[in-house]
Amino acid sequence: MYRNIKNYELRYTDVDAFDNLKLSSLFSFMEESACLSADELGFGYKDVSLRNIGFILVNCYIELDRSIKLGDNLAIHTWPMRPKHMIFLREYEFFCGDEKIGAATARWVMIDTKNFAMLPYTEFFKDSDFESYNTQRAIDFNGWKLPNISNGDIVYSKRVSYSDYDHYFHANNTKYADFLMDAFSVDEIRGKELKSVQITYVKQCKEGDIIDIVREETDGVWLIEGRVEGEIRVQMRVKFD
Repeated sequence: MYRNIKNYELRYTDVDAFDNLKLSSLFSFMEESACLSADELGFGYKDVSLRNIGFILVNCYIELDRSIKLGDNLAIHTWPMRPKHMIFLREYEFFCGDEKIGAATARWVMIDTKNFAMLPYTEFFKDSDFESYNTQRAIDFNGWKLPNISNGDIVYSKRVSYSDYDHYFHANNTKYADFLMDAFSVDEIRGKELKSVQITYVKQCKEGDIIDIVREETDGVWLIEGRVEGEIRVQMRVKFD
């Protein structure tokens, strides 16, 4: 069954102070692979933008068996599932050589780029044939709802600026990974391996928005939120080993 396979050689700028792949770099690789896959299947940016249609990421869940390190050659396998009304599920598997080191699943939605209204898949895929689509999930996960933080502390604040934007004129999903991971200090990350991370994108952030980054820890699991004037815009649950 169909899958897109893309190899990524880790650059020095892709890793953190401990030579581990940064979460934002992993998200960038995943977005690149998703875009290449969509191009192959006929619903890439050039295909849909002519009809004022786009895709935005709303949820993602990742599990890693080990850290991805400087010097690794990372292969990302990705494939879309058959769409269900408003939801486009996409699966990912991560390999270093022959070793499978993790997997992920993500939910995307199709939007009208003029007003950001969600569109049903039939708006573009009405006559599409999904017979060649892979029906296998990369990871058995469906727990998309994240709890709200009840007693968190504001760690720092971030102003959304030009370099955070993508071609939809809002902060790109990969940028939030840096915003949220910066809730931790270098010493707090030292010696830890990222085991799982879940992100929910609640509402887009625009240039000039001040995002307050709030965090709370319970039983070794961290919840982190980005809030603008008290309104939740992005949520993350992360677990280290």
